[in-house]
Amino acid sequence: MICAAILAGGIGERLGLGIPKQFHCISGKPLLIHCVENFVDVEELDLIIVSSPKEYVEKTKYIINEFVDDSRIHVIEGGITRNDTILNSIDFSIECGANENSIMVTHDCARIFVSSKLIRDSIHFALKYGASSAVIPATDVIFQSKSKGLLSDVPERKYLVHAQTPQAFNIKKFMGIYNDLSKDEIKLLDEAMVLFFLRNENVYLFDGDSSNFKITRPFDLTLAETYLKNLK
Repeated sequence: MICAAILAGGIGERLGLGIPKQFHCISGKPLLIHCVENFVDVEELDLIIVSSPKEYVEKTKYIINEFVDDSRIHVIEGGITRNDTILNSIDFSIECGANENSIMVTHDCARIFVSSKLIRDSIHFALKYGASSAVIPATDVIFQSKSKGLLSDVPERKYLVHAQTPQAFNIKKFMGIYNDLSKDEIKLLDEAMVLFFLRNENVYLFDGDSSNFKITRPFDLTLAETYLKNLK
């Protein structure tokens, strides 16, 4: 099985909207729907899992049913952390028939301009290498500061990339590594690819897209509105 987990378990406090940002409408549709529709376009996906904060599960189901008709979509409760949400999505996919050869694609709901190509590339490279992530080159010089705002290091920019989603991985390999991690190592996990890195497993980095930005702050909403208008 090829499964997708659209991570919409947060509430987007930095946007200050008073509601989870996935429900905020731009160009007549909630952000969630803009994202989900891009996954619906990918025929290779057998299962599309949408996570939601516990108190918004029914609202999420209602909104999806209002805009999208696809039997592959299922809404589940997200976890406390990003990793918990991914684990919940894996558990649900296994209940639906995923096995050791299955692939899970994870994606931030707030990246609403993800293309079908990026989703398909993540699947292709995860099947080949075990894990994959979209990335874009770092265009700025990156300073490292380890204490009190003082400059500690200046990594060479040519080796640096910004991680995006979609990211994808073999479910069996992910769970095998996760179950082998210590509690301290689990605390280091803020995205799935770190898990593979901690055990020196291959993660293939493929070309992402600058338009695949994450809506995090108020300016990003304005940018997204402008981008959608230009797409019409």
